[in-house]
Amino acid sequence: MVGFFNVLLFLLSLALLVPKSIWKTSRAEYKKRINYHAVFLCIILGVVAFHLLEVNVIDPPVTQLIGTNYAPAIHALEDNAVYWFTQHWTPLLVYFFVFIYILFYPFTLWFSPVYFMLTDQRKTMKTFVYGFILLYAFTLPFYLFLPITNVYTYFGSTSALNTVIPGVEEFFYATTTSNNSFPSLHVAMAFLIANSIALTKNRRFTYIAYFSAICVLCSVIYLGIHWIIDVIGGILISFGSFYLAKRLTKAT
Repeated sequence: MVGFFNVLLFLLSLALLVPKSIWKTSRAEYKKRINYHAVFLCIILGVVAFHLLEVNVIDPPVTQLIGTNYAPAIHALEDNAVYWFTQHWTPLLVYFFVFIYILFYPFTLWFSPVYFMLTDQRKTMKTFVYGFILLYAFTLPFYLFLPITNVYTYFGSTSALNTVIPGVEEFFYATTTSNNSFPSLHVAMAFLIANSIALTKNRRFTYIAYFSAICVLCSVIYLGIHWIIDVIGGILISFGSFYLAKRLTKAT
């Protein structure tokens, strides 16, 4: 099902978001674009590969070494603010936010760099990749040395993700852990993508990207995945990384 939705969203995006003039580009020009952007795509894949290594190999022994989970401290600060939503779910909203979290948001992750390459958005691609590296560099120390269990696991609540798409958590926890909660990487990446797309001056795509980012923010709260402080941290790190990436892009 995930694959089907990705193909469907890809075809719709090609039809509605990519300028028609792109299809008149010569093969030689496409080759130039691919050669230029391939380096940045490889960097993105390298960061993703390291993230998977961190989740599956590095994080478990470091978490055991730390020996402390800081979720109780966050709970004492926020009380049951996020947990309240898990007790008042509406099926329609649950399905919508799970769609955003599991299907639409991941699609924007891989389609955006493809769009930058197809339309030859060199400055945007460079800014996005710099921002991606900075964002991950800022979040990694928190994931390793500040274990915080996500909300629904901490309270022993039902997983909305697994309820809507049975078995999806097996895949989900291959890309993250239940204690990599602060800051919210979903929120941080969603806003980094939206800010980067805004540089392309494609208004339709920009509106969709910011709508997606806001929905991701709402989904992690409504589905009981992240604490409020995780969301705030994700937003701050995202905009900080984007600002520094723009400065680096100008400098180079």
